[in-house]
Amino acid sequence: MIQTTRHAALAAAAAFASSAHAAIPLDACNGPAATTLAAAPHALEARAIWLERALAKWPGAPANGKFRLHHSPTASIEAIVGRKMEGAAGALDLTVSSAAVAPSTAARFKYVAAGPTLKLADKDLARLPALHREQLVLTQEAPDGTILAATRLQAAGALDDLYAAAEQVPDLGATPTRKRTSFKLWAPTAQQAAVCVFDTGSSRASAVHQLAADSATGIWSGQAPADLSGRYYTYAVDVVTENAGLVRNLVTDPYSVSLTVDSARSYVADLDAANLKPPGWDKERAPQTVKSATDMAVYELHVRDFSRDDETVPPAKRGKYAAFGETHSDGMRHLQALAQAGMTDIHLLPVYDIASIPEKNCAKPQPSGAPDSEAQQALINKTAHTDCYNWGYDPWHYNAPEGSYASDAADGARRIVEFREMVMNLHRAGLRVGLDVVYNHTFAAGQDGKSVLDRIVPGYYHRLDAAGGIERSTCCDNTATEHRMMGKLMIDSTVLWAKQYKIDSFRFDLMGHQPRAAMERLQAAVDKATGRNVQLLGEGWNFGEVANGARFVQASQLSLNGSGIGTFSDRARDAVRGGGAGDSGDALAARQGWTNGLVVDPNAKAGTRPATELLRAADMVRVGLAGALRGYPLATFDGGTRKLEDIDYGGQPAGYASEPGETVNYVENHDNQTLYDNNALKLPLDTSSADRARVQVLGLAVTAFSQGIAYYHAGSDILRSKSLDRNSFNSGDWFNRLDWTYQTNHFGTGLPPAADNARDWPLFKPLLANAALRPQPADIAFARDAFRDLLAIRAGTTLLRLRTADDVQRRLRFFNTGPQQEPTVVAATIDGKGYAGARHASLTYLINVDKVAHVVTDAGLRGRQLRLHPVHTAANAGDKRAATAGYDSANGTFSIPPRTAVVFVEE
Repeated sequence: MIQTTRHAALAAAAAFASSAHAAIPLDACNGPAATTLAAAPHALEARAIWLERALAKWPGAPANGKFRLHHSPTASIEAIVGRKMEGAAGALDLTVSSAAVAPSTAARFKYVAAGPTLKLADKDLARLPALHREQLVLTQEAPDGTILAATRLQAAGALDDLYAAAEQVPDLGATPTRKRTSFKLWAPTAQQAAVCVFDTGSSRASAVHQLAADSATGIWSGQAPADLSGRYYTYAVDVVTENAGLVRNLVTDPYSVSLTVDSARSYVADLDAANLKPPGWDKERAPQTVKSATDMAVYELHVRDFSRDDETVPPAKRGKYAAFGETHSDGMRHLQALAQAGMTDIHLLPVYDIASIPEKNCAKPQPSGAPDSEAQQALINKTAHTDCYNWGYDPWHYNAPEGSYASDAADGARRIVEFREMVMNLHRAGLRVGLDVVYNHTFAAGQDGKSVLDRIVPGYYHRLDAAGGIERSTCCDNTATEHRMMGKLMIDSTVLWAKQYKIDSFRFDLMGHQPRAAMERLQAAVDKATGRNVQLLGEGWNFGEVANGARFVQASQLSLNGSGIGTFSDRARDAVRGGGAGDSGDALAARQGWTNGLVVDPNAKAGTRPATELLRAADMVRVGLAGALRGYPLATFDGGTRKLEDIDYGGQPAGYASEPGETVNYVENHDNQTLYDNNALKLPLDTSSADRARVQVLGLAVTAFSQGIAYYHAGSDILRSKSLDRNSFNSGDWFNRLDWTYQTNHFGTGLPPAADNARDWPLFKPLLANAALRPQPADIAFARDAFRDLLAIRAGTTLLRLRTADDVQRRLRFFNTGPQQEPTVVAATIDGKGYAGARHASLTYLINVDKVAHVVTDAGLRGRQLRLHPVHTAANAGDKRAATAGYDSANGTFSIPPRTAVVFVEE
């Protein structure tokens, strides 16, 4: 049944709703985002946990006394210790159970502290679905009913048990067909639900459709007898919330595929409709440049950064998806050149619907000031939350493209079409497309206006602490993909992007907060849906409430080996850069790395460091070059030979991957200071501008020569600076600029924003004011061209992209190792005989990070016929110094110029 302004008959009440409830009226669709229907007297912590439908655990509670489960459909319970219960509509008795819980349940809730396990009577089990739609309070009572303790219950275990069938439903969200449009919303705790339909993104509601609930899945569904494609909708959901009581929430669809401006309403769309496909979309295919994960060379890029300041892009397209269609722009020429050199993939920073970027009337500050001034960041800070910029790690709707990058955010179709056009344009440039995805948290929770999941099923989608508060170890409201329907949302979303937008790979933010099992299910689902392998990469950091497997086997560095899923390796990264991400003050300068002067070229703050630090750093670079493979044997600086998994790295094994495709090698990404800024802090002040560019290339060479996946931050090849900003996520366009004209790298454009940097301003200020630290165009051009040579060398042979751990162990051999090594030179040879795609009988690379030339010898290469790689000897070679490197066949001796990475090949 439908209620419209023309047809006012009420729909039948949903099956889950009490017969006393009136249908949700049309006027409610035009009301506030939340309406309190019955206020809760007071809030309680949720210290008890449903383990499954009939079992709950109350950590810390004594096992004596009387346990009761009170319920109220109007959230009117007042449970105050020392008094008797008030406001409950009824109660069920629970008994302490001594029986062992199912092994799978015990494993899932292993993190829950000791306490009694409580069981509902079998006769009450049929009442559970209805009770979960009410306020539930668990009490421990004295014989006379006086409350000794009271708590709410964390409901995920029960909901996952009761509604397991929902996980298999394939079509949540809005599904338009020629004659009807269906809506499906998982909301098992809702008392009733309806969908409001709007003819436009800004008009008043034209219809409300009452939804009915399925008792097996908890899904509310309904149909409109028409194709509503191009219209907009929201859900109206009556639900008991944690603090507000019984509320009616007007909320967008978690499965929205598009929205109106600023995400006020969801958009009805069939993504297979012809009007949402650019010409040629159905036949569009990505470049076939990646046969194995190790073929990937990735350029991490932000949509707005790419074109915001590119004057060769029409003003209306700057910072937009459409900029990628300007094939003759400076930015696209840069990407095309990278692709021709060997870059395979563009990874876009988040492009799903972002909560922290206004889609209309965003502020556009115009900073100015001295190189070391506070003025620029002060102006940026005034509009930081209302300007046009954010990295985008603030997910609002996972399945919808971000509207601020579209030509018209108010038109739900435009962002879909223009996103697809962007993918096509990148493909035509020779580049595959990957996405940065953030399923580990939401931007908001509870009754916040930008909360979606929690306003539909309160308390379910997020990972909770012992008191029922949302865990925030990822900086925001952590999601719980170990719960069935949050895991399903993550998998369904990834499948949608891969299938409907032809995405080739995904980078998972803080992937260590996901269960390995969920990521493996996701891999299988996305490969099946697309009929191809979709590479999964992610941050496998081990921290927070899930650390060390506290709740499940994580998708983290040490737990993913053998899965084929890649994780970012910090082993060589930290050795190359020096120090760590948490450094501040003088440590930012004092803790030099292998490429920027450790031991051999100390800066004014470094002091004298023991030689073992440089030796250890060189070995850690070798760990990275070997793909951080567990079983790879390395002759270490202390005279031993150990597998990489037996080498210590901050209390962890240095080698953690089972196969090279499980390692993502990098020395710079969007996080922390750029490599140029890092080196500005650590290189001695008298280092020339030309040498600073050389040091940059040395770091990039380590990534290019490493076994595994190569990952680069956009602009690292042109000495990108963020004026020393350690965390530019909300630093506006000003601190995130790229210059595709290669005239500047934007170093010295003001002190970076105070929130993350003010403590280090005393260190930064003189550096930013020092004009000698700003590179000349010639230095930028050198880095650009030398980097492209590195890409070409890597792309030209599979020897730098070995497929298996066995290949690496049998073919990669380091020399100049052990106690007598020259630690400023890392050298290795790779056997190419009989290897598909090798193109050379052998390949030997050497990286000299010292300010002086060095000679190293390898008896195993004595008498061989090696020559400089043709890239180095070409007339247009980026690094002319590399061509002066030498090899003496009679002695197996190599002479390597200062601060040079060089490759020799054998035919």
